[in-house]
Order: sequence, then C-alpha cells, then structure tokens
Amino acid sequence: MDKKLEEKINEKIEEALANIQEVYQITKSLDKLAAGSNPFKYGIIVGRLYNSFHYQCRRILKRDPTQEEFVEFVQMLHKRQDEILKKL
Repeated sequence: MDKKLEEKINEKIEEALANIQEVYQITKSLDKLAAGSNPFKYGIIVGRLYNSFHYQCRRILKRDPTQEEFVEFVQMLHKRQDEILKKL
C-alpha cells in the first residue's frame, strides 16, 4: 500500500476511535439495527453516510461539525431508517 494512503487510513482509524461516542449515539438512535435482516450491509451504509457527513461539513462549512449538527444528522438517519432498510 502506498505510504501516504496507509498514513491517512491510520489517521482515520485514530479519529474514529477518538469519536467513539458518536458511534454510540448513532447505534442508540437506530432502534431497528439489530432487527434488520442485513445488519452488516446496513452498517456499511450508515458508515458511508457518517463519513460523508463529516467530509461535507469540512468541504462546505470549512470546519468540523458541531455537536448540534451531529445530533441533527443522527435524527435524519433515524427518520429515514425504514427507507434505508427497505432498500436492503
């Protein structure tokens, strides 16, 4: 693997571990997570959305998301949970 890519991935792993409380908030809000027939696929989708949320905040707002914005993101996921699960 390219050294720069490896460094960036390791950086992202550290960042994810440092923000583990956000992961707990997401899983707590997604009440159908365990009941879903495809929890792994669902997890991948939620992970991609979580990554996109952080990336877009940095790209559009030129900063990390606030706690309030993160809560709004989690609420958005919760509202659309059934729609996401139906597509799986």
